[in-house]
Parts: sequence; C-alpha cells; structure tokens
Amino acid sequence: MTDVLKNRTTIRKYTDQPIAAELLNELFEVACRAANTGNMQVYSLVVSQSATIKQALAPAHFNQPMVTQAPIVITFCADFNRFNQWCVQRDAKPGYDNFLSFMTAAIDTLLVAEHFCVAAESKGLGTCYLGTTIYNAQQIIDVIHLPKYVVPMITLTVGYPAETPRQVDRLPLEGVVHYETYQEYTPEDIDRIYEYKESLPESKQFVLENNKTSLAQVFTDVRYTKEANETFSSMFLDVLKKQGFFCQNNAKQ
Repeated sequence: MTDVLKNRTTIRKYTDQPIAAELLNELFEVACRAANTGNMQVYSLVVSQSATIKQALAPAHFNQPMVTQAPIVITFCADFNRFNQWCVQRDAKPGYDNFLSFMTAAIDTLLVAEHFCVAAESKGLGTCYLGTTIYNAQQIIDVIHLPKYVVPMITLTVGYPAETPRQVDRLPLEGVVHYETYQEYTPEDIDRIYEYKESLPESKQFVLENNKTSLAQVFTDVRYTKEANETFSSMFLDVLKKQGFFCQNNAKQ
C-alpha cells in the first residue's frame, strides 16, 4: 500500500472501461470508514455518471476535458442537512449554522475524499482532484441540486487510466516537516527547499513563456493572482451564507 501511495500520479485521461457497481460500492464503504468528528458523518457524495450531468458540471470546472471524459465524477460535499433533520426529528435543537460547523464538515469531507482516492488507486483506478469545486460552488449547487447546509468541497474524476504520466515534483521533507515546534525558515532554507523545483526544465519553461523572472512570479502574477483569489473568496463566502453556515449573530458582525 505504501508503494501505491508513494508512486501515485494524477490521471486526466481514462479508458472507456466502466467501473463495476460492486467495486464502486466497495470503494464507498472503504471511504466512509475514514475518521470523522464525533462520528456524525457530516458529508455526502454525489455520483455523476450521465453525460448530461457531466456536461452541465463541466463549465464549473473550466471545461477541463476529464470532467466529461471520465466514466464517473464524484462531488464530495460538506453536509449538515441530513444531521440537522435527524436532530429535529428526534426533538433535539441543532446549532450547526455557523462557521465552525462548516469547517468540521469540510475537514471530514476531505478525509473521505482522500480515503476514496487511496482505495480507488489500490484497485487500479486513476483519479484527479478538481480544486475548481470551491471556485464555482454555486454552479455546482445548481446542477446537482444541493439544499441548504450542503456545500461542494472537492470533485474527483475517476476511471481506468489511459495514460501513465510522470510524477510531478514535491518539496523535500525538510521543507514541510517540523519537529516539536514550527521552525521559521531562513532565506538560505528557502533557497535550498525550492532549488530543485526551480531547476526543473518545465519550471524554467513556465518562467520563460510567461515572461517572468522567477517561478514564484508565475504563481503570484499568472496562476493564482491576488485579484482572482479575492474574487473567488467573495463568491465562496456568499455561497456559505446562502447555504446557511453563518448564524444570525455572525452575519451581523
């Protein structure tokens, strides 16, 4: 299993081979064994298999081709709707219309998604995480009819790989692992940690084709700009309010 994890790659191209219902259910059972807060399981998985729904979801994911090409697209959602209804039906008053509750559900949802990903790849399937889910959450909500207290967090495309891509780089462990307390980075540390990433031919090509002087500028000026981050932040905050995750007192602040 460690080899599967260590050697994983993101798969964006899939064969036409369908995923058997029995295997999919097994993967869901494994995924739902992931750790979660208070054993509340405040998440839901929406499985999209029809061409119609996948086509409707595609614009929310910037029309990346794997959304329509993958046999299955799964939207993992933070979901307090089901738990709230259970509480009300059992004469208990839920108090989960707040940011902390959203974060609880969001964290648990991501744990389930990662559990599913690991299980799927151990069975020979390929997956691709789509971070665009929170960029255009409202579009996804509208397409898959998510009610109040349900927010899409991450999307996985799933299928049998039709490619064997090279692994992308990762920072050295010294760059991300801290022992006992957080150790602040010196300028020399930063240079050493990012040296390999900056030396890669593809990194140098990114810098060249974007007319920048450093790889960091590609991130700040092209890929993840301040303006885009602020726009999508505002959009997602509006989604959280609309979906009920800010109680009245919080909304007045």
